[in-house]
Amino acid sequence: MGSSSNWFGRIRRKFVRTSNREIIVICPNTSPSSHEERADYEVLIREDALSTTYSLGTIERCLTKEDIAAIKIQAFFRGQLARQAFRALKSLVKLQALVRGACVRKQARVAMQCMRALVQLQVKVRARQLLNGYNDARSITV
Repeated sequence: MGSSSNWFGRIRRKFVRTSNREIIVICPNTSPSSHEERADYEVLIREDALSTTYSLGTIERCLTKEDIAAIKIQAFFRGQLARQAFRALKSLVKLQALVRGACVRKQARVAMQCMRALVQLQVKVRARQLLNGYNDARSITV
């Protein structure tokens, strides 16, 4: 059984979008100092980045500490907004359930009143039929 779930996991990973953690970060501060080495280094970086960009579908960009901090802050803020919206949605669902419950109870009460009225009407009609049948039978025998 474990192998089938492992197989499904591999298939799912093939079709799932790549995450933001696979972004290549290249900062110019890490390159060598001399001009020739810098040119060779840039060519190597460009070739490596292009090959990984095409193979993994990732993005080449340079992120500073401020950018990374801003991304983390934005992610936390968006997560907080999502949690807040989820809480509001949960309370809205509870309110809807409460209102629907009240409506269903009212509907059940009305249905019970109608059933009671129908039963009383049926009792009266049956009593009248019996009385009329008794009177008809009595008039025939006399």
